[in-house]
Amino acid sequence: MVGYRRNFVPGGTYFFTVTLADRRSTILVDHIGVLRSAFRATRHARPFAIDAVVILPDHLHAILTLPAGDTDFPGRWRRIKGHFSSGLIDSGIPMSRRSNGDLALWQRRFWEHTIRDESDFERHVDYVHFNPVRHSLVPNVREWPHSSFHRYVREGVLPEDWAGIANGNSGHFGERAD
Repeated sequence: MVGYRRNFVPGGTYFFTVTLADRRSTILVDHIGVLRSAFRATRHARPFAIDAVVILPDHLHAILTLPAGDTDFPGRWRRIKGHFSSGLIDSGIPMSRRSNGDLALWQRRFWEHTIRDESDFERHVDYVHFNPVRHSLVPNVREWPHSSFHRYVREGVLPEDWAGIANGNSGHFGERAD
């Protein structure tokens, strides 16, 4: 990742992919309450809006908007990861460490994309919500419990039967058609 530069836009909206070091792990959904607490604690200390989110067994996708004038999304992810890791340790969950002593739960980095406009936002929200179907975890989006899709349905933004394989959708939500 030499030469990678993050795009810091004050008050920006960003799409993130945050992944566990062990891609076979299911700890995120196994301990969803601890993860929710980590998000709440971080939002309390360093506010941000969660525009869309999906938690999968080994990674998560989120679209977050920072307050006006604020660019510190790396600090927020450090806090979320740290609160989650601490919560697991406090619960007695054993965790391995890297050779330097750091916990080996999370991949060291995360991927981010700055949302450019409303169309880009909508594509990424669709991608977030469709991801459990894309990973063959459920046949229909509404069946995955750890998703902001359910909030979108409650608010009348999306219908409950949106985008499931059973509805004949191709499964390319938010992805480029090559």
